Amino acid sequence: MPKRYWLMKSEPTSYSIDDLKRDKTTLWEGVRNYQARNLMKEMKVGDDVLFYHSSAEPPGVAGIAQVSGAAEPDPTQFDASDSHYEPKATPADPIWQCVRVKFKQKFAREVALAELRDQKALQNMVLLRKGSRLSVQPVTEMEFKLVSKLGSAKATGAKKPRG
Repeated sequence: MPKRYWLMKSEPTSYSIDDLKRDKTTLWEGVRNYQARNLMKEMKVGDDVLFYHSSAEPPGVAGIAQVSGAAEPDPTQFDASDSHYEPKATPADPIWQCVRVKFKQKFAREVALAELRDQKALQNMVLLRKGSRLSVQPVTEMEFKLVSKLGSAKATGAKKPRG
């Protein structure tokens, strides 16, 4: 199966690209949306992920992670003291899944949402669709490569690729 590309959102006050760089790897737990859960079940080890800082000023893509572990039951659903506890879930019949991701790269600069919107080539990106709020989203290879290129460019005086 060919490599796939994804975008995963995290509030930087909860878990940032710097946290992932420090930890090297983490379980992407606490996702409580069925569509996002189903997308994580499709992820394969080696898939690349755009790490997106949501609820930030400005929001944007901060770097790259990589799927390092296939979907598994999210342990927070079984922990009554956790805010993501799911009383209907059991180890024999889990409801929520998560994947393990590892740090790959922090961009030289964050690629802000407004800059993504300015890229004609990204007009069909799931993130930029009206009403799109999913915390886990598919990304095309072209979108992944363009955003990575933008993140690697210097913010001042750099020519932005227009796609």
